[in-house]
Amino acid sequence: MSHKSGFVNIVGSPNVGKSTLMNRLVGEKLSIVTSKAQTTRHRILGIVNDEDYQIVFSDTPGVVNAAYKLHETMMEYVNASLKDADVLLFITDTKENEMNHQETLEKIQKLKVPVLCLVNKIDLSNQEQVEERMKYWQERLPNATIYPISALHDFNVQAVWERILDLVPESPAYYDKEELSDRPMRFFVSEIIREKIFLHCDKEVPYSCQVEIEEYLEEPQLTRIRALIIVERDSQRGILIGKGGEMIKRIGREARLEIQKFIDQKVFLETYVKVDKDWRSTDVKLKKYGY
Repeated sequence: MSHKSGFVNIVGSPNVGKSTLMNRLVGEKLSIVTSKAQTTRHRILGIVNDEDYQIVFSDTPGVVNAAYKLHETMMEYVNASLKDADVLLFITDTKENEMNHQETLEKIQKLKVPVLCLVNKIDLSNQEQVEERMKYWQERLPNATIYPISALHDFNVQAVWERILDLVPESPAYYDKEELSDRPMRFFVSEIIREKIFLHCDKEVPYSCQVEIEEYLEEPQLTRIRALIIVERDSQRGILIGKGGEMIKRIGREARLEIQKFIDQKVFLETYVKVDKDWRSTDVKLKKYGY
């Protein structure tokens, strides 16, 4: 039997379930998930390996109209994923009436590669609404195959997976068969910390945060991590630290427990907060932080 390998890229509006679907398909929590929009900032690869195939899934930031230089970079990841996909997963949900970025939708309509349109979160809707959304997207994307799914509850995801295996081309593997992602461990640790900030901080604070891992030291019985959380304002720093340091302690405690589970080793985590004014709006600073 010949070997199959291909890039399956996931795109869609913010908060429709792209990261939840990615984690479900890969079988590992690689992309952070919160109820807030624009949680994902980078393009994250998740690699599924088998003797006969290698599927490289790509989670992308939600499609947005750029308000910051950071948003422009996020949209570059989205546009790149439209160009190099062997199969595109366009994900929407039962609440989204129309994609908020018409230019991206037009690009999807013109794609020559297979498109699977996934209407997610059907567990939060009824059959009539689901059928109406499926009909709507079939009209907008006539060349796509429409699937109603619930990524959270693993409903109909297997059918999507089987279709993906049918569609990916014959090719040798692109990555080592032992690889789970193209990202280093430091990246996933920083994302876990950033997820906890999103979960516990409101308004602009989580969107203004960037997490840098200054030290990642693996010892036989313990991994020592020092994380620097960058914000844009002194007021944001105060909110993130909290009264008596309670907020930063809570974030650090929850992040440490999840990191321990992720790397399967005891962790000592130190967190610090630093102000770097307007880092989201400056090209030089964005490059400094890996965007």
